[in-house]
Amino acid sequence: MDKKEHIQATTSDQRSMSKWDMFATWIGANANNGTWYIGGVIAAVGLIKASSLLVIVGSVSYVLLALASYMGYKTGLPAMALTRPSFGVKGSILPSIVNVIQFIGWAAINTFIAATSISFILKDILGWDNSAFHNQFSIIIGIVVMSILHLISISLGEKSVKWIERFGIILVIILVVWESVVILKTVPFHDIVKWQPAAKFQLPSGKIVDILAAFNLAWVTAAADFSRFTKDKHAATTASFLGANIGLFWFAFIGLIATIATAITINKFDPNNADPSTIAAKLGLGILAMLVIVITSTTANAVNLMAAGSALTNIFHRLKLTPALWIVTLVATVMTFIPVYIASFLTTFETFLDGIGMFLGPEIAIFLIDFFLIRNKHYSVDQFSKPQGFYWYTKGINPIAIITWIIGVLSYLGLNKLSFIVSTVGATFPAMIITAICYYLATRLINSTAPQKNK
Repeated sequence: MDKKEHIQATTSDQRSMSKWDMFATWIGANANNGTWYIGGVIAAVGLIKASSLLVIVGSVSYVLLALASYMGYKTGLPAMALTRPSFGVKGSILPSIVNVIQFIGWAAINTFIAATSISFILKDILGWDNSAFHNQFSIIIGIVVMSILHLISISLGEKSVKWIERFGIILVIILVVWESVVILKTVPFHDIVKWQPAAKFQLPSGKIVDILAAFNLAWVTAAADFSRFTKDKHAATTASFLGANIGLFWFAFIGLIATIATAITINKFDPNNADPSTIAAKLGLGILAMLVIVITSTTANAVNLMAAGSALTNIFHRLKLTPALWIVTLVATVMTFIPVYIASFLTTFETFLDGIGMFLGPEIAIFLIDFFLIRNKHYSVDQFSKPQGFYWYTKGINPIAIITWIIGVLSYLGLNKLSFIVSTVGATFPAMIITAICYYLATRLINSTAPQKNK
């Protein structure tokens, strides 16, 4: 433990993000290539069921986002620092590692999709064919270009994120309106509504819930990184909730109907073709659409990289935010090459979602229960880095949090074996409820038998 470390809450002059900034940040976070791709993946249950699940899972997930945002607003502290009272000063390193990995993963996913767009642009301009060499070489160039754009986007920390989102949201609106018009001119909406995939491509409802939950809950663990810069409680909570939901439904719905329209047009449904670059190419939207996809990837990854960098500073206490952002950006660049050389993008994507859903749900349940129910919305900020302080527990680790986190992960794995769960509600939210109950009861029991000094 670095005894020189001292966590400071944001000061009033640092709280410069308005309701509009928070609204735009969370629309921009979800109005991106990854969300579009999610829409294409869940097309495997048809338009009506996929749309319904989008609204339901999004609403539940982003209530949790609003709660986590309130924690940042109330304390002025970054997201992973806020796991110290529940996991312990040193124990918070574990959820921080998960956060670094998952947000680097999301950055890599968005980068790969945008790199695919750049590859289409290069092949169109240079007249390259679809040979394996040209496909691979053009994507590598795309990855390098995107990484340079990401380094620029995070160069000034939260200030550059704010301006990137303000600019990006305008382009997002233009792309979505344009895409919608082209799609609906190409395929009548009633045909999209009636379409169903072949039986071999269909997914059970619970699987769709878990895919959407893993996607949405990722943002919950980053909420405080942005809400701590707001002066207004409603900016932190209401604006975050509305922005994230609008961005999710808006772009996932476009990805959903675009994927179905493409399947109808070419008489073949292939989830591997759900990425926006492939769809834009098949619908003949041209280079301009590809450029907008590149820019929206940059806006989304500004948020991803900010969250990953912030989590990294909670692991390495002397590391400043700006160098942390550079480090996670470079690591994300390396990870982007995985689907180029190792596996298909869809396989990589689904494996990634399964992994983060398993760990994130229980983690979120623990730190929300701790703040709102155990501590009654009060943390002592001066104790956050204090050895033998309120949040030190046993050698800096809260064993109750670690044990209940493990219970939550095992619950997720066990529930995924039950056909009833897989075909209905999925494993993510039930595992979170189990974790929350276990953490609450165990903490209350310990506090009642041997009252601790932490309040």
